[in-house]
Amino acid sequence: MVYKDLNTSPRILLGPGPSMVHPRVLRAMAHPLVGHLDPQFVYLMNEVQDLLRYVFQTKNEITFPLSGTGSAGMDAVVGNFVEPGDPVLVCVNGYFGERLCDMTKRYGGELTRIDKKWGEAFSPDEIRKALLKKNVKVVMIVMAETSTGVLQPLDKIAEIVHEFGALLLVDCVTSLGGVPVSVDSNGIDIAYSGTQKCISCPPGLSPITINDRARQVIHNRKTKNPSWYLDISLIECYWGNERTYHHTAPISMNYALRESLRLIQEEGLDLRFIRHKENAEFFWHCLSEIGLEPFVEEKYRLPSLTTVKVPVGVNGDEVTKKLLNEYNIEIAGGLGELKGKVWRVGLMGYSSSKENIVLLTGALSRILQNT
Repeated sequence: MVYKDLNTSPRILLGPGPSMVHPRVLRAMAHPLVGHLDPQFVYLMNEVQDLLRYVFQTKNEITFPLSGTGSAGMDAVVGNFVEPGDPVLVCVNGYFGERLCDMTKRYGGELTRIDKKWGEAFSPDEIRKALLKKNVKVVMIVMAETSTGVLQPLDKIAEIVHEFGALLLVDCVTSLGGVPVSVDSNGIDIAYSGTQKCISCPPGLSPITINDRARQVIHNRKTKNPSWYLDISLIECYWGNERTYHHTAPISMNYALRESLRLIQEEGLDLRFIRHKENAEFFWHCLSEIGLEPFVEEKYRLPSLTTVKVPVGVNGDEVTKKLLNEYNIEIAGGLGELKGKVWRVGLMGYSSSKENIVLLTGALSRILQNT
């Protein structure tokens, strides 16, 4: 069997991730490899951490990219903060809230969940009522629910969580780099993300940030973390001043992340947030012009990912196939409860442009007219 050279199509990636990657990021990945403890790479690690603090909007010392995708970041933070018997509250309004519940149970946590209809957000009062019923160690919530397109407001939530002596753990996978996460000003104790969404870097790293209060919880565990690879008390020594060997970091991926973060810094966070918001609003307007409607109420709509209602009588999967095969555009269908009911359209990072929106809505309009 003879295998040909790779010849992948340059897709227009407008799904829930990965997003499109700037040519500068691809070029960065082609730089020569060095060792994972080479002085040049150690210097680059410092730069990556500084840039991640800028994007997370935090001063947390523990801020670095885990070697693994966003799901590894989720697994790591749950596994490091949940010991057998620990009471945990998970706010579930979508697919990834369900995944936090699953992971909590796998690590032996005593799970309490509050549920909201998919497409809706939690109010601070709902979280307060849940905490009045039961003291918990950690409250987990998804800021940007990739399955529904909901942006969860975080105002006052940390204040309430801390009032009850708990830690606030936030999923920022589809928000980091696209909307303000504001870790310090929002009082977030633990946050994780992925590189392939609004950061517009290939998938493979999971940025995390942990404040000093949460760090002490890791150091005071009663039991040893069951995962050696995702034990943050070990990994922090590699990313800390000691640079103690833990694993061989993915060198090229860190090159890519550094360049992606540098692009964010050059654009400026405020201008980047404005771009995502304005492009999302333009997309919503274009949808209305072709007779389509977003699934989520506008005040809770996520700028980086929009769920679009599939019209009655239309096969959503057939439309996504035609977009890919005939127009080279990738979007995705719904997950879980929304399977077959919505399309998920990502306008994240480098993919968030009016040019892409016009291409997509034009193609959607032509396909639907012929359906």
